[in-house]
Amino acid sequence: MNLDINQAVDLLTSKLTLWAKEFIRLLPNIVLAAVILVLGLYLAKLIRKLALKLIRKVSHIETINTLFGSVIYAIAIGVVFFVVLSVLNLDKAVTSILAGAGILGLALAFAFQDIAANFMSGIFLSFRRPLAVGDIVQSNDHMGIVEEVNLRDTMIRTFQGQRVIIPNKDVFQNTIENFTVLGKRRLDLSVGVSYGDNLQKVKEIALAAAAKVSVRARDEEITLFYNEFGDSSINFSIRIWMQDTAQPTFLQGRHEAIMHIKEAFDANDIMIPFPIRTLDFGIKGGEKLSDLGLFGKE
Repeated sequence: MNLDINQAVDLLTSKLTLWAKEFIRLLPNIVLAAVILVLGLYLAKLIRKLALKLIRKVSHIETINTLFGSVIYAIAIGVVFFVVLSVLNLDKAVTSILAGAGILGLALAFAFQDIAANFMSGIFLSFRRPLAVGDIVQSNDHMGIVEEVNLRDTMIRTFQGQRVIIPNKDVFQNTIENFTVLGKRRLDLSVGVSYGDNLQKVKEIALAAAAKVSVRARDEEITLFYNEFGDSSINFSIRIWMQDTAQPTFLQGRHEAIMHIKEAFDANDIMIPFPIRTLDFGIKGGEKLSDLGLFGKE
């Protein structure tokens, strides 16, 4: 029994002695690793501040700016961590960590590919800036005012009051119509007139009537173009620029244009054709209206 205890004590002593020798041997590396760790953490914070300052000159979306700074900080911390492990001669641990991180990253990429696509699209949208909060846009058959642009989706408030959330991938990959960029908006109004009217006279009267629109842009010319010979009318488009892009201004401009043109056409005996249907009750298999007794007997 005493022999077993002595052997255990000797074994423990030898192990502790070996560890002490290894610790003393590695002490310079441990001190160097600690210094690198402290300096690395300080440099990582400094790099994050510098990255945020640079990214804010390009992007005005604070969420993306913060995320970019965090990613840069995480990369810097990772570099410091691997350098510390290398100084401590833990190269195999570094290799294992890198291999595990690669496999984990690949698995996450497959599992969250839609989220990743929306995320990357949000980043590209923040740099390209095809739209901004407050813009009137049309995207994916939805038209309204942009309320929010974040990393995953874009929120639009339609003119009917509904809130539409569109994934950034769909916004980025599809056509975006931005009505706010120019600072003014054009109204294209389609009108038809009778084949019996003088087209030159129609043009002059329509342009004069459209000029009465109170919310039109005074620096833009009103234009009129005949488009086609319709079934019952000659159709034309009159183009009027509004003084701003707001939806109430656009609706008011269209309202006034229709009223002024209709009033001017009535005053000058210009006819806007409308569909006419003739009902024939006397055809084979039908009855005449006089035989239906609808009008009474004389």
